[in-house]
Amino acid sequence: MARLFYFLFVAPLSHLPLCILYRISDLLYILLITLIPYRKKVIEENILRSFPALGKSERTKLKRDFYRHFADILIEGIKNLSISKVELEKRMILQNPEIMGDLFAKNKNVILVSGHFNNWEWLITAQSFLIPHKAFGIGMPLTNQFWDKKLMERRSRFGMSVIHSKNYKSELMNYTKKPFAVLTLSDQAPGDSTKSYWTDFLNQKTPVLFGTEFMANEFDLAVVYFTIHKVKRGYYSLELKLLSDKPKTLDYGYLTSAYTTLLEKDILLNPSHWLWSHKRWKREIPENLEILKEQQKEQFDKRFRSQIK
Repeated sequence: MARLFYFLFVAPLSHLPLCILYRISDLLYILLITLIPYRKKVIEENILRSFPALGKSERTKLKRDFYRHFADILIEGIKNLSISKVELEKRMILQNPEIMGDLFAKNKNVILVSGHFNNWEWLITAQSFLIPHKAFGIGMPLTNQFWDKKLMERRSRFGMSVIHSKNYKSELMNYTKKPFAVLTLSDQAPGDSTKSYWTDFLNQKTPVLFGTEFMANEFDLAVVYFTIHKVKRGYYSLELKLLSDKPKTLDYGYLTSAYTTLLEKDILLNPSHWLWSHKRWKREIPENLEILKEQQKEQFDKRFRSQIK
């Protein structure tokens, strides 16, 4: 069924010009705010908890603005399956390439980190020609094998290599051809609340994936935060910010707090451009949280800072 749906509907749809696809997005938006309000309760609860000072009408407007943006992201995701390199180069521009250029010249491997903000799918596909580093992406396989294989094939057609989160170590250790850059999206809900980095984010205690900071220390990777700005419909610009090229000199939690704070600032500037439909606050706050934090710090320092005096 998935194969049939892809070849009879999704693939032909992706070959339509964006000017036509955006008309479909307009219709989808109307359906989302009327007949098929996708994850309405999740979105409303997330917005309420994140912006408790907003009135009901303001929250409703934010929800509608999100649905408007979300409809475009879905349609652009379909277009991503067939969009040409030439067209993608026009629609995803890197503002400050010198940051990655300098790191490449120093033969420095990099981890790129942000969240599900604006069109991350186009960045995944475009990363290999936007920056000089070999492009890697960390991902989890989809349940449906056909969709997993097809999406990975489409995402990697310009040079991106998507690797499983459980196999990243061997993949990265064995790659030596040129400096690499690993793309991570670190705003998903962690699988285990006791193995998460807990911090304040959008007015609430939030568990954050610690994989980015762990990998940075494990492989001595420079850490670069990226922001995808929406210039106008169908056009984005990528802005980079170097957080550190010496992660092993930093205190535990510094990098995770730094990029989480930057993501929060991006969301506050353009709240409708974040993915509000995800259940990011479904984990319960662990008991004795402060004790847990101390234990996590001790374990991190023992592994990565034991040789530092």
